Amino acid sequence: MSDSLNLDAYFERINWGGGTNPTFATLAGLLRAHLLLIPYENFDILLGRGVRLDLDSIQAKLVQAHRGGYCYEHATLFAAVLEKLGFQTVRHAARVILFAPITGAPRTHMFLTVQLPDGAFVVDPGFGPFASRVPIPLVDGAAAHGDYETHWMIRDGNRWMLRAQLGGKLMDAWVTTLEPDNPVDFEVGNYYTATHPGSLFVNRLIIACLTKDGRVTAMNRDANLWHGNMPRPTLLADRLALREFIVRYFGFDLPEIEQLKVPTIPEWR
Repeated sequence: MSDSLNLDAYFERINWGGGTNPTFATLAGLLRAHLLLIPYENFDILLGRGVRLDLDSIQAKLVQAHRGGYCYEHATLFAAVLEKLGFQTVRHAARVILFAPITGAPRTHMFLTVQLPDGAFVVDPGFGPFASRVPIPLVDGAAAHGDYETHWMIRDGNRWMLRAQLGGKLMDAWVTTLEPDNPVDFEVGNYYTATHPGSLFVNRLIIACLTKDGRVTAMNRDANLWHGNMPRPTLLADRLALREFIVRYFGFDLPEIEQLKVPTIPEWR
């Protein structure tokens, strides 16, 4: 799975100079570095390019071009890195229930579990502004405390739910049965997520990254610069303002943004 991985290039991308042994310290350090330096974004979908999930394409985009991506890209890349280092990693799908009830939430989110001598941990580098910057114990109710957020896994019969607290707000994030999934399952989910007219990612601009001081997020024209759990709202007046915002806070430039079409921003269609 990780034969074509350029590990040195990935380490340079996330400024990693720490250990590489398959330990909790390495896992936690890599996850934090990944989340601080590789953003979450859906520009290729809005630009009509689609999203490729082969490892070479993901590395070209997230590592070499210093772009970001969404859950399938982040989790696929991070799993390849972990496996190259000797971690035992399993890929899973979940139903995101932040914006819809479980009966209306497709099984289209990708995350990982990692087995260590200390136990199993949930690792979710592709959950955008709601991501945990520390591995989450797969233990009912055991909290994982990040710098400005807390996450728990809650067991309900044969299902597990991720619960998060950010900015004083408690939210039910996603639900999973924890069965292992195969790459082809994520290809199917990726096709739906990147092309279906009802998909959130087809209709809205979404970009986020965690920072040492909090996080930076934008949904359509509404941007927030978070210092700790205190947001500072900013309205992106036009596509040029969006492009400048991306360069300043996310570390890459995408000139095509000035022709971006977002269905839910009427003046940007």
